[in-house]
Amino acid sequence: MNDLYKALGDISNIRRQVAGSTEFRGYGPATLASTGFFAIAAAAIQARLIPDPAAQMAAYLALWTATAALSIALTGVQMLTRSRRLHSALSGEMIRMAVEQFLPSLIAGVLLTFVLLGYVPGSAWMLPGLWQIVFSLGVISSCRFLPRPMIAAGAWYLGAGLAVVAIGPERALSPWAMGVPFGVGQLLTAAILWFSAREANDEI
Repeated sequence: MNDLYKALGDISNIRRQVAGSTEFRGYGPATLASTGFFAIAAAAIQARLIPDPAAQMAAYLALWTATAALSIALTGVQMLTRSRRLHSALSGEMIRMAVEQFLPSLIAGVLLTFVLLGYVPGSAWMLPGLWQIVFSLGVISSCRFLPRPMIAAGAWYLGAGLAVVAIGPERALSPWAMGVPFGVGQLLTAAILWFSAREANDEI
């Protein structure tokens, strides 16, 4: 029985090593492009319905939280179906490793939001920039399983986040301080995945 458990453990380790050296193709370009349009649409909604986000912080957070939740749900569903189709037997390991790479940045973003709002609400204007910086860390940490050009998307989010923090409290809560970084960033990510998949198919 011990030999059986050892053999099963060895197989699991081999599967994990193979998954770790395989490019993850579970993110669909069309889905990620859609999340970019969600961000642009949310910015338009904010511009129309939340003219003073500093005084309407609850509405501001509700809008962008809903947008993030919708984007995560759509990406997650497609990641499951696409991974099972493209990675077949390795799909479970591939999905697990992809989640492990990105989950810490999402948790950090949520905790950062609670801390700023609960203890230093006067600094809440920094949230858009900090969200983008934290998101960039998730993208960059995922690059080991994604096409190499994906580092450009991580750099975009990092630069955008720093720029949003730098513009100060009067403009950091502008609709386009979220809409442009996430809209352009997700469209850039989708383009990188699309061109990388096309190149891989051409090589085949």
